[in-house]
Amino acid sequence: MITLDNIHKSFGDNHVLRGVDLHVARGTSMVIIGGSGTGKSIAIKTILGLVTPEKGTITVDGQDVSQTGDRDAFLARFGMLFQGAALFDSLPVWQNVAFRLLRGSLARPKAEAHEIAIEKLRRVGLTPDVADRLPAELSGGMQKRVGLARAIAAEPEIIFFDEPTTGLDPIMAGVINDLIREIVTEMGATTMTITHDMTSVRTIADNVAMLHGGKIRWTGPVADIDAATDPYVDQFIHGRAEGPIETVR
Repeated sequence: MITLDNIHKSFGDNHVLRGVDLHVARGTSMVIIGGSGTGKSIAIKTILGLVTPEKGTITVDGQDVSQTGDRDAFLARFGMLFQGAALFDSLPVWQNVAFRLLRGSLARPKAEAHEIAIEKLRRVGLTPDVADRLPAELSGGMQKRVGLARAIAAEPEIIFFDEPTTGLDPIMAGVINDLIREIVTEMGATTMTITHDMTSVRTIADNVAMLHGGKIRWTGPVADIDAATDPYVDQFIHGRAEGPIETVR
């Protein structure tokens, strides 16, 4: 479904991606791990066409991302759960969830969009009375659920999750992880997740890729990650200070 072939991207002298190769099979969950500033978010932005690589090819469902004619139709295939939920603070919850359904090529009548929003809120464990509240009236965990409801509202084929459990307590993080896994399985969507949380990795992932130094160091089934011999993977998943990944002291 998604292929990155020898992707390079630099910002001045900062060479962020140095030949990234990655394949994400249709209907599977790929989780990208790696330290802060290693280019995980940039990789996702190149897939969406928000950042243009200097070299390499990206295809989505066999289509070269650089050759997409109708950008609105292309982006309509994607859903996104942003780090920190990234809700519109001036809009009530239901309009946040139905944001894409109220505009653009996916626009629905307002009453229908409202009904879909309520349904998606229920799917993530929120009651209809939440719909008319503002995001500031919700807890962090509830805001993250609203963000998840928005990500799935238009039934996208591909969903990106950017640090889905950041800032949540362990119990709520577990709830969000379980919800993501359940919903992705139900929808049959292809997903990519960025996370530092190894609990999320083990719950969400079918496959894992380790990004470090601008390249994919290791990729494989999540069941194989503990047996991975790559020293970067071993240091990262066990949280060791000593190893090839340099730490600031």
